Amino acid sequence: WVHLIGLEIYKYFKSHILTRAELGPYIAVFKTHIDIVSDFDETTVAGLKSLASKHNFLLFEDRKFVDIGNTVQQQYHGGALRISDWAHIVNASILAGEGIVEAMAQTVQSKNFPHTDERALLILTEMTSKGSLATGSYTKSSVEIAKKNKGFVIGFVATRALASVETDIPATDDEDFVIFTTGVNISSKGDKLGQQYQTPKSAIERGADFVIAGRGIYAAEDPERSVKKYRDEGWQAYLNRVKGHE
Repeated sequence: WVHLIGLEIYKYFKSHILTRAELGPYIAVFKTHIDIVSDFDETTVAGLKSLASKHNFLLFEDRKFVDIGNTVQQQYHGGALRISDWAHIVNASILAGEGIVEAMAQTVQSKNFPHTDERALLILTEMTSKGSLATGSYTKSSVEIAKKNKGFVIGFVATRALASVETDIPATDDEDFVIFTTGVNISSKGDKLGQQYQTPKSAIERGADFVIAGRGIYAAEDPERSVKKYRDEGWQAYLNRVKGHE
């Protein structure tokens, strides 16, 4: 896997989301918080799916599932949002235990589910907010659960590479987990609510395969110019990282 740019969107109306998704030619992943879209309806989903197909990017719903398995199944596959129908990638916290991963995998691997090979999970292993408790034994358990569910879990949301995390499950040759790093912003170091940013360059140097930028792009005066800047800085950092391992 190579470094690619992801864009996250917080705007509350579908028109904002679909407008930002037009930046698709410059991104690989479009990250949403779909439950805060005030006028969400079927046209929201149709628009996202159409733009994802047109520009060849993946849809990542940042739902952060965290509940008992049965409830998570309903949240993922049912309800008004029908996330499993359109989001290629979702994420979950393992605070509720491994059952949350097993429940979602069961849904995706059901013989009646039409998108089995097009759905995957990231485990929320670390967070970029100040004072986050996603550290230590929680991070270790996250990595161990991922190792046991490689058919569905493709990687982690984390602030760094996790190869140094010691687990009770040895690594295997077929492991190829990716790291999605959120909280990436070139012009700001944080906000008043505890968010802590790093740059595309520093995120890649710390092990990110995908960098997720939000406000630094969509709140810029020229979002298209901004997304190109993030893409180029991240890509150059990735090339330097690969060169260092030759």
